[in-house]
Amino acid sequence: MAFRDPGELLTPLTAMFLHGGLGHLLGNMLYLHIFGNNVEDMLGRGRYLLFYLMCGVLSFFVQVVFQSNSMVPNVGASGAIAGVLGAYFLLFPRARILTLVPLFFFFPVVEIPAFFFLGIWFLIQFLSGAAAIGRTSALMGGVAWWAHIGGFLTGMLLLKLLLPRDSVRRPVVV
Repeated sequence: MAFRDPGELLTPLTAMFLHGGLGHLLGNMLYLHIFGNNVEDMLGRGRYLLFYLMCGVLSFFVQVVFQSNSMVPNVGASGAIAGVLGAYFLLFPRARILTLVPLFFFFPVVEIPAFFFLGIWFLIQFLSGAAAIGRTSALMGGVAWWAHIGGFLTGMLLLKLLLPRDSVRRPVVV
């Protein structure tokens, strides 16, 4: 990605604050609400802000690398939130996530371990991202699968770098 204008350097950062519609924004906020506060508690406010912004910016570049010919704008906080999910995956693998499970005409709510919930989520992102490689049509949809994947992996890596040394690495979750 070549920057022609110095203002373009801000694009990966500002893109996190734009969304493709109300559904996109609400979906991102739901995941951030469920997982974000626990990760923030472990990192502290300042480190969490740095962590979140770095996950968003780095996930933007992962998306550009894998979908460099895409005509779909790269917007949303999904990559940054995926970074939060990656950190949560490492910090709270045994936490129980209340999940709505569609079974034909029934929708029971069940508790699923975070490692399973987030592992399935990551697998879906990866398979969808692999299927999207080389597809550049704006009609194919606008999900930044590789930003999700890149954000998740970036979150796992950055957590190791930013987690305070005196914090408990594996909090006990009941």
